[in-house]
Amino acid sequence: MKGRPSFGRDEAAVWRPTAAHIERSRMAAALKRWGFSSMEDFHRASVDRPEWFWPAAAEDLGIPLRGPVQKVCDESAGRAFPRWFTGATLNIVDSCVDRHAADPQQAGRTAVTYEGDNGSRRSLTFTELKTEVDRFAAGLQALGVGKGDRVALFMPSVPEAAVVILGSAKIGAVVVPSFSGYGSESLATRLQASEAKVLVTADGTTRRGKPVPMKQIAEGALALSPTVKHLVVVPNSGEAIAMAPGRDHWWKDVAAPLAGPAPAPEALDPNHPLFIIYTSGTTGLPKGIVHSHIGYLLKSAIDFGYGFDLQAGDVLGWIADMGWMLGPLMVVGGLHCGSAVVMIEGLPDYPEPDRLWRIVERNRVTVQGIAPTAARGLRSRDVDGKGVDLSSLRAFASTGEAWDEPSWHWLFEQVGGKRLPILNYSGGTETGGGILSCYTMLPQTPASFCGPLPGMDVDVLDADARATPEIGELVMLNTWPGMAHSFWKDDARYLDTYWSRWPDVWVHGDLCSIDADGYWHVHGRSDDTLKIGGRRVGPAEIESALVTQPGVAEAAVIGVPDEMKGQAVVAFVVAKPGATVAAETLIAGVTALIGKAMAPSKAHVVAGLPKTRNGKIMRRAIRARHLGQPLGDLSAHDPLTPLDQIPTL
Repeated sequence: MKGRPSFGRDEAAVWRPTAAHIERSRMAAALKRWGFSSMEDFHRASVDRPEWFWPAAAEDLGIPLRGPVQKVCDESAGRAFPRWFTGATLNIVDSCVDRHAADPQQAGRTAVTYEGDNGSRRSLTFTELKTEVDRFAAGLQALGVGKGDRVALFMPSVPEAAVVILGSAKIGAVVVPSFSGYGSESLATRLQASEAKVLVTADGTTRRGKPVPMKQIAEGALALSPTVKHLVVVPNSGEAIAMAPGRDHWWKDVAAPLAGPAPAPEALDPNHPLFIIYTSGTTGLPKGIVHSHIGYLLKSAIDFGYGFDLQAGDVLGWIADMGWMLGPLMVVGGLHCGSAVVMIEGLPDYPEPDRLWRIVERNRVTVQGIAPTAARGLRSRDVDGKGVDLSSLRAFASTGEAWDEPSWHWLFEQVGGKRLPILNYSGGTETGGGILSCYTMLPQTPASFCGPLPGMDVDVLDADARATPEIGELVMLNTWPGMAHSFWKDDARYLDTYWSRWPDVWVHGDLCSIDADGYWHVHGRSDDTLKIGGRRVGPAEIESALVTQPGVAEAAVIGVPDEMKGQAVVAFVVAKPGATVAAETLIAGVTALIGKAMAPSKAHVVAGLPKTRNGKIMRRAIRARHLGQPLGDLSAHDPLTPLDQIPTL
């Protein structure tokens, strides 16, 4: 092992697992069964003995690989292009659907529930999910779709989205998830790049009660995408739409009752593509991240099974668009673990301010995902779940951005009553899941990570590729099944993006540090880095100090050119409803907390911050707007959070 198998020590913890947490834990049981007395010893073995660990984890988590494995990891095509479990066959549908539908204890349990922006609600049991998956797989075959063809998904987080993923995977088709907030041109770019054959969409949806004409947007994209031969439409909003004969098909006609036997799951090479998930870059075309059946399944099973301790009978809730990494990860990882997945469309505070907590109550959610942005918004209005039954919860989960400590403490103390761990989880589309995580059987400190996930050789490096106790680059020093197989039809760009800085080192693009107690901290994206007086600083520390100030709901900081310091800090702050915040007071408060060197030189009080539709603050766009620079790719921008709130120089 080259990295640091650091796990946070108990002495500094504010939350500690009880005997019940440890007794329930899949991870604790696996450690005992495999003969390890500590997470550090186990983690070293998971990295140093990959030929043992990956098959052992697959067996322990119930992944049904078929046939003899010739080689666990084959790097004959190069270190950046490993192939896993060669010789065996696999299909995620066996793991996520069929085995549960065949289990008398699981078959009648809820598999997928939808909570709509407009209050609508629908569910499928595992038996019903299998029926829908079988029907849709057969319907795709009737449309001429086969192994390797691409099926694009542009729809809300409805149960049919899970069916599209699983039905396509069953016949070996490759799923191309697309963000539900895209316009026609952004959607067309993904359809063109993947050469999709089928697009599945909805007639429409709503966002904060306002109609979103998804079918109309899809039609605009198809006019620019000649490879798409069929458009399948899920009735969701009930609005009247025109259907093009021969090209357009209603869902009920494609996923129709079977006239014969259901198609058997295609026996696939474990490395056969499952997803092409496009991420937006600051420049150039979107990157098509290729993930395989074994990589996505095994990584999500490890992360959700060992980190979150998801088990049969659990209920996982999360506001996650099906076009980004987290939505498909919930479907594959959650269903593999035998848990119900609550697919939530919209925002945590609409149509009622405490909607998120009401969803927990209605569905008896056991693990609820919540982004730091959502927590800040609810905290600013004191929406802490009082008067709502949250007794089913055993943990929160969080990913996507760095926490500020005031919001973390609010969620832990006010909402969770210091009873519930916050399972902080950080990774990315390219890694197939998490790099760092919290665990239900390990102690926690505020806004941190307990340690690396199993099988991940992780470290923090300085500019000279040396391990550092300071803030540095988060890197991986080994390979793992969940890593991207490449970019779709663009190996050169993949190598340049992740493998070109240092030999045989995956540079993830996040700033990170390990504190004196062994806990890990992510400080934001490397491209959000501020360099003040030669010191590299992530925005999270300064933003946390700002949010601590009275009357502040949320904050974002950027670096702007400065002749003396190299960069100066400029802050953009949103006040809580009814509060008055003065720039001078904010700067003085931050100075008192973290020192003059890191305090903003200017602070602007604004009505709102631009965010993506899944709630991440767009610091790059804020900086470009403020400095009058090109805005770059804004396809993920939520128009309800306009950029024109940001003042220009």
